[in-house]
Amino acid sequence: METIITEKLVFGGDCLAKIEGKNVFVPFAVPGEKLEVEIVESKKDYDVAKIVNIIESSPKRIEPVCPYYTKCGGCNLMHIDYDYQKELRKQILSDSFKRNKIDIPEIDVVCAESLNYRARFQLHDGCLEAKKSNEKIFIKNCPVAESSINSYLSTTACDQRPKGRCHVFGSSKATPDFTIAIPPVKQDYNAPRNKKIKHTIKHRYEGITIDPSTCVTVNLLGKNIMFDVQGFFQSNLQVLEKAITIATEDLHGTNVLDMYSGCGTFSVFLADKFEKVTLVEHNKAAVVFAEQNLSGKPHESYGISGARWVKENAPLILSKIGNFAAVFIDPPRSGMEKEVCDFLCQTKPPVIRVVSCDPVTNARDIRCLIEAGYKLKKLYLLDFYPQTSHIESLCFLEL
Repeated sequence: METIITEKLVFGGDCLAKIEGKNVFVPFAVPGEKLEVEIVESKKDYDVAKIVNIIESSPKRIEPVCPYYTKCGGCNLMHIDYDYQKELRKQILSDSFKRNKIDIPEIDVVCAESLNYRARFQLHDGCLEAKKSNEKIFIKNCPVAESSINSYLSTTACDQRPKGRCHVFGSSKATPDFTIAIPPVKQDYNAPRNKKIKHTIKHRYEGITIDPSTCVTVNLLGKNIMFDVQGFFQSNLQVLEKAITIATEDLHGTNVLDMYSGCGTFSVFLADKFEKVTLVEHNKAAVVFAEQNLSGKPHESYGISGARWVKENAPLILSKIGNFAAVFIDPPRSGMEKEVCDFLCQTKPPVIRVVSCDPVTNARDIRCLIEAGYKLKKLYLLDFYPQTSHIESLCFLEL
């Protein structure tokens, strides 16, 4: 056993401490606590420890409201007061930028409810998975889930839930308010098949189909947006509405680029402020939904990677329009493709808005844009996932 005093919360949600100069990471701790710990994993440069006894507890430590906490692989900060959670996430975001020698403005936090906010889940044999294992945890209620999800969990027995991995989405803002995508089973050729809608609006997407049984339509700020529950969509619709308003409210012009557009969630709103929207998204199934969501609005969509679009399509587009008045970017966790970042640095659209789900890769990308002449005007912490260490952000960049 070792006695430690935790120093700070780090990216990933563990607290950092030191034993004889060696870094020790402690899950479910709070900065400033005196703990008795046991080393459970030892590496060359660091150790991982578990709490055996809390000798001096932080005043910010609270009793978790979930009986599955520390077992379920979802939440990892529910033992910390929510207001303090936000401060800790702000500090992690700030540290990521400062390590890249980026001077940042005051970080504004965009948040909503800390519980009953999550609309999207993955279930494994009807259960959630345990932390760092494949152990299944059967639950009847999740404190962070929206009521539609909890209604399903509380009324559906384990043996009535689908086997395998399935996707569920439930929200009062959605139609239907609860949708579950049952994993495929071995085809019974004598059974009736689900009718699929074949998308033929543009020849480049022929053959891509939409299955009505897994479609969800959410109403965000008065606009209907459709997507497939098996694909990605934000889980916290309250914060998403706020983020959309902040990210788009003062934008306007002729042409705007939505890079990594998904199903067009932000493009739907950008289309009201620009004469034409150009969408780039490698997932062609998501682009099919974007086509539906932007029907009737001047737009052009490309179901290819950002790198390929930069090489094959961007030169011709820029020869016609000169430059984009603004660029909106929502890259994957790995950040922008190098080709996309280079394209922005070379063409220099006057306004760039970046939504990121990873502070480390985001800081790397913003560093490149700053070196090309951009200034970081505003920085927001988008608190999409209360009770967790997950951090999303919104950056405003201008020349």
